[in-house]
Amino acid sequence: MAKLKPFKALRPVRDKVHLVATRPYYQYKKNVLRAKLQSNPYTFLRIINPEFDLPKKERVNTTLVETFGLVKKRYEEFIEKKILFRDKEPHIYLYRQTQNGHAYTGIVAGASVDEYQRDLIKRHEATITSREEMFISYLDVVGYNAEPVLLSHEPAPDLDRLFNLVTQERPEYEFTTTDTIKHELWCIPQEIGKQIQDVFEDIPCTYIADGHHRSASSSGLHMNRMQQGIQFDNQGFFLSFFIDETKLKVYEYNRLVKNITTLSKEEILKKLSRNFEVEKMTEARRPAKEHEITMYFEKDWYRLTCHEDLINEQDPVGCLDAEILTQYALSPVFQIHDLKTDQNIGFVSGVQPLEKMCKKVEKEKYDILFCLYPVRMDQVKRVADHKMIMPPKSTWVEPKMRSGLTIYNINE
Repeated sequence: MAKLKPFKALRPVRDKVHLVATRPYYQYKKNVLRAKLQSNPYTFLRIINPEFDLPKKERVNTTLVETFGLVKKRYEEFIEKKILFRDKEPHIYLYRQTQNGHAYTGIVAGASVDEYQRDLIKRHEATITSREEMFISYLDVVGYNAEPVLLSHEPAPDLDRLFNLVTQERPEYEFTTTDTIKHELWCIPQEIGKQIQDVFEDIPCTYIADGHHRSASSSGLHMNRMQQGIQFDNQGFFLSFFIDETKLKVYEYNRLVKNITTLSKEEILKKLSRNFEVEKMTEARRPAKEHEITMYFEKDWYRLTCHEDLINEQDPVGCLDAEILTQYALSPVFQIHDLKTDQNIGFVSGVQPLEKMCKKVEKEKYDILFCLYPVRMDQVKRVADHKMIMPPKSTWVEPKMRSGLTIYNINE
């Protein structure tokens, strides 16, 4: 089963929603983030970056917990100024994001911590303990969850029928952002909402497509509070966006390598040919199929085809191209063994145009770009079902959710 929890969202007033809702702060370059903070008094970025207008001396001396306290204070200020308000009744919400002609439609609701702990909300990525602990502290002090976890589920035909009933009415929000993405949100009537909840009761499990640390920290906070005898109903759930897995788009994460000066180009090609068939190409392109990798190296393009004996289809992780590249190229040829910590590896998502990736090589002084074929959702699910972990930076999943659109009050 997949339990959906209706909640009383804290959300922007209608005439300011396009100014409040934002991409997560870490997706902005520093100069762009600074400009947005300075030019838009309503942006949600002001809540989660509360020190931006403090004197430099005060910013430097502020502890992490003090910063979290400032975030909470910013929330209160936005409520007092009537930029944000709380729904009077609990809802589940229908959200649709449209970009490049493709509509991502799904449900915003609370997802169950209990189901997460019982592996009914399945994971494919390891979390970093220090980050998890930091997020737990953040949630405990601030009390709000503003960025949904992206959860995929198997197709359920009845959902489309119910979604169509909801979208016949005018949305509560309808706006387009400067990245040309259209956003729509509906507060689902309780009668239809109950039918949607019933459909989800028959969905056996969901999969985290994006948001492993957010899920883990919500679970950790709930456990800590239960041990302390603190119990709010909402703390047993976390803000999530549930979407049909067939409506997601999964892009690859490509690899960038630098500091290879000890090896000549001829030596590198020779070493790679031990595990791959290496062919020079006459055009720049991404891989055309699985187990094919393309490489941009000193203005030339090459196709690397894995030797068949390297591919173990019985191993859910070992058969992935990202893992094959690490095991048979990055590690033996470039001595890059740990993709999480090595300073000589970089990543660029497949949503970027090929030309822009090549420019990144030149601009940031990388030596090689390896392009991978996108992972399929069934491969991600297979890894999660076997309780295994995907290689670091294996997928870039769309849609990317806006922060501050529907805010979840943990202390309710």
